Amino acid sequence: MDRTAQSDLSLGFGSSHALPLPPRIPIADDSITLQIDSSFRPSSNPIPPVPLQLLEQRFDFTGSRSRVVEEDDDVVVGDNDVEDGDDDQREEEEQFILLGHPMKFKRSRVGNSNSVSSSSSCKRFAIDSGVESRRAGVRAWGNQSIEEADPEIYEFMEKEKQRQFRGIELIASENFVCRAVMEALGSHLTNKYSEGMPGARYYTGNQYIDQIEILCQERALTAFGLNHEKWGVNVQPYSCTSANFAVFAGLLMPGERVMGLDSPSGGHMSHGYYTPGGKKVSGASIFFESFPYKVDPRTGYIDYDKLEEKALDYRPKILICGGSSYPRDWEFPRFRHIADKCGAVLMFDMAQISGLVAAKESPNPFDYCDIVTSTTHKSLRGPRGGIIFYRRGLMKPKKPSMNPNHCESNIQYEYEEKINFSVFPSLQGGPHNNHIAALAIALKQAASPEYKLYMRQVKKNAKALASALISRKCKLVTGGTDNHLLLWDLTPLGLTGKVYEKVCEMCHITVNKVAIFSENGVISPGGVRIGSPAMTSRGCLESDFETMAEFLYRAAQIASAGQREHGKLQKDPLKSIYHCKDIADLRNQVEAFATQFAMPAFDM
Repeated sequence: MDRTAQSDLSLGFGSSHALPLPPRIPIADDSITLQIDSSFRPSSNPIPPVPLQLLEQRFDFTGSRSRVVEEDDDVVVGDNDVEDGDDDQREEEEQFILLGHPMKFKRSRVGNSNSVSSSSSCKRFAIDSGVESRRAGVRAWGNQSIEEADPEIYEFMEKEKQRQFRGIELIASENFVCRAVMEALGSHLTNKYSEGMPGARYYTGNQYIDQIEILCQERALTAFGLNHEKWGVNVQPYSCTSANFAVFAGLLMPGERVMGLDSPSGGHMSHGYYTPGGKKVSGASIFFESFPYKVDPRTGYIDYDKLEEKALDYRPKILICGGSSYPRDWEFPRFRHIADKCGAVLMFDMAQISGLVAAKESPNPFDYCDIVTSTTHKSLRGPRGGIIFYRRGLMKPKKPSMNPNHCESNIQYEYEEKINFSVFPSLQGGPHNNHIAALAIALKQAASPEYKLYMRQVKKNAKALASALISRKCKLVTGGTDNHLLLWDLTPLGLTGKVYEKVCEMCHITVNKVAIFSENGVISPGGVRIGSPAMTSRGCLESDFETMAEFLYRAAQIASAGQREHGKLQKDPLKSIYHCKDIADLRNQVEAFATQFAMPAFDM
C-alpha cells in the first residue's frame, strides 16, 4: 500500500501553501501527544516540500499507528487512550524544532502505567490474532493431503493402484516409472512458469529451472551417444504426437507432403493417417498432404521396393520411418537411400523402441536420420512426454561433388531454430518443469549399465512370450519379434481384437486391439498388440512370460467359446460371460500370479 496515502505528515511540510495541520496527533503509548505550535507562522520564504523518504528516516508510518523514533529516547507515537481531563494524569511538555517547524511533545505521567500498557498490549494481540487467523485460513487447505482435500479422487486413485498391482499389464506402450521419477513429477517444480528456452525465458526466477533443463538436454545426448556439436535436442514437447507435429509445422508449409507407414500396417496416426474412406484423422493429415506406404500383407514386413517406388512418385518433403505396432527392426540404410533419391528429410519416430535404442539393443537411427522424435515413457521408462533430436552444425554431403570448385563444407543444418520456435511459441505454452526434471532422472538411468540389463531382459521376455504363443499354434504377424512387442492375429480363432481385449480385461489382463492386414490385403480388426516392458519392470523373467502366454491363450479360448455360444451379432455377446466360472477362475489365477511381483514406487 502507498504510504503517502496513510499519513498527513508526509504532505506539504515546510511550504507556505500547505494546508494547516491538525493541532493534535494521537500517541501510541498513551503518554505522549504530538502538537504543533499554534503561534508559529510560516516564513515568507517557502521551504521546499520534504520528501517522504526523509521523514521516514525518523518516522515509521504503519497505518493507524505512527511511530516516532528518537536517537536518545525511544518514543512511540500512536493511539492515545488517556483523556485530557484524567485526574491521575500529569503532562510534561517538551518543545523542539523539526525541519523549521516548532513542535511539542506532551508526555503524560499516568498513575497506573500497568493498566495502560495492558490495554495497549490487548489491542496489539487482537490485531495480531486476526491477521494470523486469516493467514492460517489460507494455509489450511493448501497443506491438505489428497485423502483430506478430495476423498473422491483419492478413492479412485487407490482403486487404480490396486488394479495395476493385481493385474498383468501387457500394453506395449505402458510402463511403470521408478520412485525418483514419480517424486519429481509430484514436486514443487510444477509451480514455476518458464515459457521460452534456457537463458531466454519470458519470466524471471528461472535460474534453477534453466539448469534442470540444460542438464536434461545433456543427459538426453549422453543416453543416446550423441555429440552436442552434431545434434541438438528439445525436451519440452508434451507428447510424441506434439513433437511430430512441431517438426512438420517447423519445416513445412501447409499443404506440403509427408509420407509415413500406414496405421493398419503398424504406423502411428500422427504420421498423417486418414481412413480408407478419406476422413483425415490426425493434424498432420489435416494441415499437410500425406500419403502412406504399407507392409507386404503376405509377410507383415515393410515392402521397401514399393516404398521406394511410391516415394519417387510422390516426392514427400519428409519421409517418416517408425510406428506404434511394428515388431521388426527398421532398415535405416534403405530409408536413407530412398530419402536421398527423392530429396526428403528423413525422420524417425522411435517412441516404441527408444529404450532399446539407448541400450543398443536395436539398430541406431542417429547414424542415418536427420530428425528423431520419441515419447519419454514406454520402453524409456520416464515420465509421459515427448522429445525431439535434430541435426545441427555442418551438413553431411549426400554425394561427392564432381566439381572441384564446389564446396559443401559450409552448409549448415537449419533445423534447430525452426523446430524450437515451432515447439514454443507456435504450438505450446510453458514447459512442464516437473516432467523435464523427471525426464532428466530417467535419462540418467538410461545411460547406466543396469538399464542396459533391464532392456536386454525386456527383449528376452518378448521373445519368450512369442515362442510360447507360437507353440500353442497362435499366429503372430511376421512370425515373431525383434523388439519388445508382438502382434497376435486372432482371425484363425474367429475373434476380433475388440472382443478379445474385453475378455482379457475381465480377467485383469490389459492388452490393446489393433487393425492388421490379412493375407489378401484386406484390413482386419482381428489383431491384438502385446508388450513386455511393464511386467519386466515388476521383475518378471522368461518363465513368467511363459505363464502369461498360458493365461492369454486361455482367455482366447473363453472368448471364442462365448462368441460361439451367444453369437457375434448379439449387441453385447460378452455381458453374459462376465460371471461365468471360467472367467472367475482365470481372474483369480491372474491376481494370485500378479501380486507376487512388487510395483515400482508403490507402497502396497
